[in-house]
Amino acid sequence: MNIKLDDLSHPAVARLLHEHLEDMYDNSPADSVHALDLARLKQRDIRFYTLWQGNTLAACGAVKQVDFHSGEIKSMRATRALRGRGFGHAMLMHLENESRRLGFKRLYLETGTADYFLPAQRLYLAHGFEVCAPFGHYREDPHSLFMTKAL
Repeated sequence: MNIKLDDLSHPAVARLLHEHLEDMYDNSPADSVHALDLARLKQRDIRFYTLWQGNTLAACGAVKQVDFHSGEIKSMRATRALRGRGFGHAMLMHLENESRRLGFKRLYLETGTADYFLPAQRLYLAHGFEVCAPFGHYREDPHSLFMTKAL
């Protein structure tokens, strides 16, 4: 398993992000989807990582700077074919460690409330995230669950 800072140029990354956006729109109303597309993930305030199992892309995740002391997890995703093998756990641990290295004291995230998102919610809760109020630019939304963790 190899996790690396990624420039989003590999075709497998584009396919995984397309899969991610498809699932987000299939499981949440369009105005409640906060997933970023390929172009938006290339912004300077975002660090995007990929996890590879040999030559196979297994997962991705990003950290977006919210302010000087905090970050937001974005685009956490394991490929459909490789779910349930611990790649999400490995990516989340990496994002937390990188956030600490960047000097962040707190991480935030937004995920959905539909049943589809229950495995993600369980993963975040198991890693010490707690439900919180909307943060940053987010507003209350019955289709969004906001979480945070002190680092």
